[in-house]
Amino acid sequence: MTKELKVYVVDNGGQWTHREWRVLRDLEVTTKIIPNTMPVDELERLGLNGLILSGGAPSADTEMPKLGQSGEYLDKIDCPILGICVGYHFITIHFGGSVGPANTSEFGKVEVTIDEPDDLFSKLPNKFQAWESHNDEIKALPDNFMKLAHSDTCNVQAIKHETRPIYGVQFHPEVEHTEHGYDIFKNFLKVCGEY
Repeated sequence: MTKELKVYVVDNGGQWTHREWRVLRDLEVTTKIIPNTMPVDELERLGLNGLILSGGAPSADTEMPKLGQSGEYLDKIDCPILGICVGYHFITIHFGGSVGPANTSEFGKVEVTIDEPDDLFSKLPNKFQAWESHNDEIKALPDNFMKLAHSDTCNVQAIKHETRPIYGVQFHPEVEHTEHGYDIFKNFLKVCGEY
């Protein structure tokens, strides 16, 4: 493992941001929380190996301006990106998919089933318990994205771009209630560089 990876967390105004930062710190990578208003050219100069678009309070479907420069980051930052919860919703909308009110809101533990392990879920069990906190869900995948996981009440729990290292998860891998959460972060870090 190298400790030279630099993976920052974009703050989207939620309680989850510090937990995501703490997991990265525990995994001994260089990390920092940054505002989602940081200009993209300033972010580019940081030489990041990876970027997390954090979960947060805003609805990506109805409160897009509160997610700041996240679209610019997706278009111009050349490193792997992981969107969590509202960050995941933002990725979906930005690339042309749709997000709307969930048929069944998920709060608390939910069993997630992996459809395609890919990089993010490599070497994980086919099913695991994950912590959910959402009223919205993906209604239509954007073009060039594939579904990685689902649950009984949410058809799309995780996605990946087919050609770029852009990932998204509906659930919260940063909380202790999610099984294998650290392993999911470790798998993302392996995409970011030698870990």
